[in-house]
Amino acid sequence: MDIKTQMENDLKDAMRSHDEPRKRTLRSALSAIKLAEVDKGGPLDEQGAYSVTQKEIKSRKESIADAEKAGRSDLIAQTQAEIEILEGYLPKAFSPEELEQLAREAIAEASATSPQQMGQVMKILMPRLQGRASGNDASLMVKKLLGA
Repeated sequence: MDIKTQMENDLKDAMRSHDEPRKRTLRSALSAIKLAEVDKGGPLDEQGAYSVTQKEIKSRKESIADAEKAGRSDLIAQTQAEIEILEGYLPKAFSPEELEQLAREAIAEASATSPQQMGQVMKILMPRLQGRASGNDASLMVKKLLGA
């Protein structure tokens, strides 16, 4: 079952059980997926849905940082719970070793030798992540391997 269908089914279950945090989080994520589908002009593939879900997680992590600055511990806890719900829909993350191996393969494929060629490496690497690593993690690994 694809991620969108799973979210829709879980939303129905959350509505039946009156699980407000899960219901709110899933509605938000499904809304973001549907908006991406409208922008694309058709249904998203599994990778696209993973990407949108990762963006939702990233935006919530940024919200936590803002809430910490404002001293809003209530918002921090609520947002952290939303992140945990969304992470449940992503595939198991790559270990640092697996990510490093993929990055090394992409570097070799791009024949990259300097940090200036990082864009070429990332273009090769990003489709291979399949929602199992963030772009930020991949970027840091490539920078490390290219000596930036």
